[in-house]
Amino acid sequence: MIVSDLGRRDGPVLIFGGPYSNVQATQALLTEASARGISGDHMLCTGDIVAYCGSPAATVAAVRAAGCAVVAGNCERQLAAGGPDCGCGFEDGSACDLLSVGWYGFASAQVPAQDVAWMGTLPDIITFRHQGARYAALHGGATDIARFIWPDSDDAVFAEEWVAVEAACGEVDHIIAGHSGVPFIRKLPQGRWINAGVIGMPPHDGRQQTRFAVLDGGDVQIMRLDYDVASAGGDMRNAGLTQGYDSALLRGYWPSEDVLPETLRVPSLVPTLASG
Repeated sequence: MIVSDLGRRDGPVLIFGGPYSNVQATQALLTEASARGISGDHMLCTGDIVAYCGSPAATVAAVRAAGCAVVAGNCERQLAAGGPDCGCGFEDGSACDLLSVGWYGFASAQVPAQDVAWMGTLPDIITFRHQGARYAALHGGATDIARFIWPDSDDAVFAEEWVAVEAACGEVDHIIAGHSGVPFIRKLPQGRWINAGVIGMPPHDGRQQTRFAVLDGGDVQIMRLDYDVASAGGDMRNAGLTQGYDSALLRGYWPSEDVLPETLRVPSLVPTLASG
């Protein structure tokens, strides 16, 4: 497991996950960071730069040019290894598994070789100190890079991951993670588990806005991100990525709820999602 330490980051730190090949959302985030006076060395991405949307190469280029720290997501690991799929942890044959085939093939063909090689060097865990506390950032879990951890996951899940993180990088006060696409802050006996959500896709809440977080003065706030949704959807249609995630940008709901726990599903959407 590769661990990278950033040292002290006592000013505001902008945390974001899952750009998901959505270059419009990525550009909007960078504009937001600039407006807040946050430079690239105080920005942290929890991985999955490329995924569902239509501009993988441009999104990687924008993230790299910003100079922010990036944790390897399962998409980065799979692309760097030449894997046949995204390694998202979807159940074989599920709607999410089948939907991933189109965008992963497109992304793997579009991302330049030098960027794929860079993905192979990304750390599994990034640590830093902020306002006297030590943070560790990872993608899904330390036991499994593609582990889905939800706001209401059992305490035992968080405890298991905390032990695994500390075994890899030493004692930490708080953990930052991503992968699930749903933003939340869970207060635990060990500290806070912080998931900033993702900027490339709405968190299945019926709104087009996506999410990021700002850590400042020891406090963390999850923020909404507005961006050019129409253009992002247009890029997907131009790329032939019309399996359902293009509609998700507009509707604010994912094309399948297969991966979600029952508590986060929307019963009234079942007929709509099933019909595509």
